[in-house]
Amino acid sequence: MASGFFALLDDIAALMDDVAVFTKLSTKKTAGILGDDLAVNADKASGFVSSREIPVLWAITKGSFLNKLIILPIAFVLSAFVPIAVTVILVLGGLYLAYEGAEKIVHYFKPHTKHKAVDFTETPSEEAVLEQEKQKIKSAIMTDFILSVEIIIIALGTVLEQPLLIQILVVTIVSIIATVGVYGIVALIVRMDDLGLKLINFNEEDDSFSDKVGRFLVNALPKVVKALSVIGTLALLLVSGGIFLHYVPFLHDFLHDLPTLLREFILGLLVGLVVVLLITAVKKVLKK
Repeated sequence: MASGFFALLDDIAALMDDVAVFTKLSTKKTAGILGDDLAVNADKASGFVSSREIPVLWAITKGSFLNKLIILPIAFVLSAFVPIAVTVILVLGGLYLAYEGAEKIVHYFKPHTKHKAVDFTETPSEEAVLEQEKQKIKSAIMTDFILSVEIIIIALGTVLEQPLLIQILVVTIVSIIATVGVYGIVALIVRMDDLGLKLINFNEEDDSFSDKVGRFLVNALPKVVKALSVIGTLALLLVSGGIFLHYVPFLHDFLHDLPTLLREFILGLLVGLVVVLLITAVKKVLKK
């Protein structure tokens, strides 16, 4: 009986060794998309009132965990029984990401001309602020869902030849690392200014080391947020372009002489602009 118990421990140890090896491999494979995920979500989670930053980020994080809870079992089932469905879902998600990225660029160069006059002396109502907050959270969770699909599928692709138990453990661990890691870093970014103020008030000395670091963090935050907005837009187009390039057969050789990164950006932008034009046309038809 004792020998059976130790044999079980050996099996568990061997299983965990395999899980650790494949988790490391899967994490390396998904490193690029995790970087894009960080840039996109940092952009989505910024722009809130200081007191609402952490509650909003927590709401998005919970949504991210729920996304992965939904995606994981579906991914395992589809991968086993309907693999083509995984590709279709990825491409549809790519269209959404391309649309979001291209729309931001279009609005930058051609902002809306018809705006209702804004009364800056009037403070927005609490209901209006909460409604805007809900919309941004919903948008962030939707984008996270699509990026989560991409992360999970890439991680799953590294362990497809392994037993189902290893697949489940490895992809689940990678999903948890992705959520905790990405949103942990995002939380640090959006709270840079508060940390800076605490350092400035750390002591009563003028122009101390803590004052210099604090002022640097406070002054850096707007620039970081602006940079993340640009990087997030580029990331949306790169991720979507990468999906089209790898999962749509007739696009495999698209501009094959150019570097892959540039190919992905151009393809994501072109597809995104087409989707923006189509959706704009549909809206005009529906209005008429």
